[in-house]
Amino acid sequence: MSETKDIKEENKDDNIITLKGMYQDYFLDYASYVILERAVPTALDGLKPVQRRILHAMREMHDGRYHKVANIIGQTMQYHPHGDAAIGDALVNLGQKDLLIDPQGNWGDVRTGDRAAASRYIEARLTKFALDVAFNPQTTDWQLSYDGRKKEPIVLPMKFPLLLAQGVEGIAVGLSTKVMPHNFVEIIKASIKLLEGKSVKLYPDFQTGGMIDVTDYNGGQRGGKVKVRARIEKVDKNMLAIRELPYATTTSSLIDSILKANDKGKIKVKKVVDNTAKNVEVLVELANGVSPDLTIDALYAFTHCEISISPNACVIIDDKPHFLRVEDLLRISTESTKELLRQELEIRKAELLEKLHFLSLEKIFIEKRIYRDIEECETWEAVLETVEAGLRKYVRTPNEKAKKGDDRLLLLRDITEEDLVRLTEIKIKRISKYNSFKADEQIAKLEEELKEVQHHLDHLVEYAIAYFEDLLKKHGKGKERKTRITTFDTIQVTEVVANNAKLYVDRKEGFIGTSLKKEEFVCDCSDIDDVIVFRKDGKFQVTRISDKVFVGKDIIHVDVWKKGDERTTYNMCYVDGKTGRTYVKRFNVTAITRDREYDLTTGTARSKLTYFTPNPNGEAEIINIQLTQGSRARNKVFDFDFRELDIKGRGAKGNILTKYPVRKITLKEVGKSTLGALKVWMDEVSGRLNTDERGRYLGAFDTGDTILAIHKEGSYEIHDLDLNMRFQPKDLVHIAKFSPGTIVNVVYYEGERGWSMVKRFQVETSTTKQKFLFLTEHNKTKLLFASVKGTPVIEYYTKNGSQKEEGRLEIADFIDVKGWKAIGNKLSDQRIMGVKEIETEGKDKVEAKNEGSNMTEDKGKLKAGDSIDFDVESNGQGKMF
Repeated sequence: MSETKDIKEENKDDNIITLKGMYQDYFLDYASYVILERAVPTALDGLKPVQRRILHAMREMHDGRYHKVANIIGQTMQYHPHGDAAIGDALVNLGQKDLLIDPQGNWGDVRTGDRAAASRYIEARLTKFALDVAFNPQTTDWQLSYDGRKKEPIVLPMKFPLLLAQGVEGIAVGLSTKVMPHNFVEIIKASIKLLEGKSVKLYPDFQTGGMIDVTDYNGGQRGGKVKVRARIEKVDKNMLAIRELPYATTTSSLIDSILKANDKGKIKVKKVVDNTAKNVEVLVELANGVSPDLTIDALYAFTHCEISISPNACVIIDDKPHFLRVEDLLRISTESTKELLRQELEIRKAELLEKLHFLSLEKIFIEKRIYRDIEECETWEAVLETVEAGLRKYVRTPNEKAKKGDDRLLLLRDITEEDLVRLTEIKIKRISKYNSFKADEQIAKLEEELKEVQHHLDHLVEYAIAYFEDLLKKHGKGKERKTRITTFDTIQVTEVVANNAKLYVDRKEGFIGTSLKKEEFVCDCSDIDDVIVFRKDGKFQVTRISDKVFVGKDIIHVDVWKKGDERTTYNMCYVDGKTGRTYVKRFNVTAITRDREYDLTTGTARSKLTYFTPNPNGEAEIINIQLTQGSRARNKVFDFDFRELDIKGRGAKGNILTKYPVRKITLKEVGKSTLGALKVWMDEVSGRLNTDERGRYLGAFDTGDTILAIHKEGSYEIHDLDLNMRFQPKDLVHIAKFSPGTIVNVVYYEGERGWSMVKRFQVETSTTKQKFLFLTEHNKTKLLFASVKGTPVIEYYTKNGSQKEEGRLEIADFIDVKGWKAIGNKLSDQRIMGVKEIETEGKDKVEAKNEGSNMTEDKGKLKAGDSIDFDVESNGQGKMF
C-alpha cells in the first residue's frame, strides 16, 4: 500500500497533456512543416525545398555530361527526407518546363498527358542558363541536411525571377498557391524597367499556346481570374482543327470533354481524331448541316476548350506565407538579383585586393633580395621576423603616417603572418626566373580590373540592367510569347447549344413538350431552352422545356424564348370583357419569373385576344378591322397601322382601337421593322458579329438585308444576318452589308496562262451560305486586288528582269461589267508584283455620296466598302485598311 501511495504522489508532478492540447500543438507543427518545407515556394529563389535539393544535388554531380535520373534521385535523397517517387515527379516537372534542366529521353508530354519513362531510362543535366543564374557557393547561405551529414543551401542565390517564369502550384494545410508561368523575355524586360524606375505589368504565357483573357487577372492575387481558350481553326464546313491547347489541359482530357458534350447533346460531332505529333492537332468532324461557327462557340461553352483559372500568388518570406501580386514578386526578385550582384562584386573586389597586396609584397621580397637575409636565421620565428623587418624598409601599412621624404610603397592592408609564410614558400625556381616587367604588367592589369569592379559597385543599377540584357541576349532566343492576349466575348450557352430536342404542342389540351411526337411540331430546340406560351384568354407564361408540361388550353402561340431579347415584338388586339372595347398594344418580353402567369389584358372576366403576331425584328403590319353589322359606327370597315403605336411594357393597357363590337380582324399588309436598322460590327480578332461598336463596321441591317463576304481565295458568298456567326478576318478581302447591284473590281494572276487579269462583275447570285469562285481554278491563280468601290484607280508595278515597270489604271475605263464567271481582260503578260489603290479627288466624293451609309457612317472607324491591297513581292498576304 505504501509503494502505491508513493507512485501516485510522484505522478502529481508530471505534466498531463490532454488529447485536445496534443491536437492543437501537433496540428500546428504539421501545418507549418507542410507550408514551409513542402508545398509553398520561397520568394527569393522561387523554389520548393524538393526542387532546391534536386538542383543542388545536380550541381554537386555536374561534369557537363548527362546523368541517369535514378542516380540524381539517389543523390537528392541525401538532402530530402522523403521517398524517391516525390523526388522523381518533381524532377520530371522541372525538366518539362525546359528552363533549368536539359532532359534526354522520353520525359513525357505536357500536351498529351503522357508520362515520362522510368527513371532508369532517362537522363538529365543542368542547362547553361541554370549554371549562369542559380549557383554561387560564395553568396549561398548553408544549413545542415536533415541527418546532419551534409550541407544544403537555405535558398539558392537565384539571379532571375524564376518563380514567374516557371509558375508553381501547391496545396498546403489551410492554404494553397498557384502562380501562372510568364514569358521569359517579358520578365527580363520588366526587370529592366523596374530598375529604371518604371511601372510594369505582367501577364501569363503558357507552353501550350492558346489564347488568354486577362481582364480580371488582378496581378495574380487571390480573387483574380483568367480565361484560357484553345485555338480552333475552321478547316472546311465539316471540319474543325484544334491547334493549341489551354493551360493545364491535355489532348486526352480535351477529347473526353468533347465526347461528353456530344453525348449530352450540347454539340453534334461525327468523330474526334488526335493527330498530335510535333504540333498539336485535334480534328473535330461535324455532323451534316451543323454550323462550324456555332460549334466553335459551343466548344468554348461546353468543353475544356475554354477553362477559367484562379491564380493565388502565395510565397514564403521570412518563414511566413505572404499573398502578393506578380509585380511584387518581380520587384522582390529583381532587388534580390541586384543585391547578389553587389555581393559578387564585393567578393571579387576583395579577391583582387588580396592578389594585388601579395604581388606587391612578392615583388619587394624578390627584387630587394630579402630572401637572402634568412640564410643565417636558426629558428622559424627568426625567419618570420627577418622577412617582416626587411619588408618594412620598403613598405608602409595604411595605419602608418607618411613621413617627409618617405617613398615607401603604401600597402592595401597590414602585413600578416600568413603573408610572411606564403613568401617563404616561394620556390627558388620562381625566384630565379622572376620577371619584374611582367610583374608590373600583372599589377597594372589587376589595378585596372579593380577600377572596373569599383565602377560597377558605384553604378550598381546600370550593372544590373546590363546583366539582364546579357541574359536576354544569351538565352532569350526561341522564348517569344506563345499565348495570345485578347478579350473574349461572353458566350450565351442558350445561343450556342446544339438543338438536341424537338418542341411539340397540343393546342387544344394545353400541353407542350419534347415527347408529344404525335402532336404539332413547333421547332428544334435544346434541353436548356425556355419556352414562351400565349393563350387565347390573354395570358402568357415562360417555362423550362421538358418532356410534357401543362400550360393551359387554347394556345395561340408557342416558341423558344430568349432572355433580354429587345428585338422580338408582339403586336396584339384584345377585347375588354367589362366594357367590350377593343384595345391594341405592342410589347416586348425581356425578363420574367419562370412558371408565373402574366395577364396581357385588363384582367376582367371574358377578356380575350382577337389578334396576335410575333415579330422577330420589331415589324409593324397593317390590319383590317370589320365591325359587326349591328354596330352604330358609321365606318364598319377600316385599317389600322401598328406603326402608330409605341412599344411599351407587357403590363401596358394599350390604346383603344374601337368601342364597337368587332366581327373580324385580318392582316392586310406585312410591315417593316420600326426599331430602325440594326448597326452591326465585326470583331477583327475573333471574327464575331456584334452590336457593341467593336471592330469593323459592316452596315445598318433591316429586315431581309444580307452580308457580302469576299475571300482571299477568290470567292464570295452571301449570308443572312445572324449575330452568332463567326468569320475568319485574316481570310477576308471585304465584308459589309450587301447592296443589290454591287460591282466587284478584281485584279488577279491567272495561273494557267501566266497573265495578270482585270475583271468587273455584278453579284448576281442570291443563294446564301454558298461560296462562288470568281477566279479560275488553277492552283497558281491568285487574287491580287479587290474592291467594291464604283470607279477604283490603282497603281501597279511589274519586274522585267532587274527593271521595274510601273503603271496606273482606272478599272472602270479599262473593262465593262461582265458575269462573275468571266475571265476578264489581260492587263499584263507578266505577274504583277504589287498593287495599290490611290485616292482620286472628285470621284471619291461622288462615290462616297452614292454609297450612302456604308461609306460615310462612323468616321474614324473601319468602314464597309474598304479594299485590300497586296504587295506580292514582300509577303503575298496583303493587309486590311
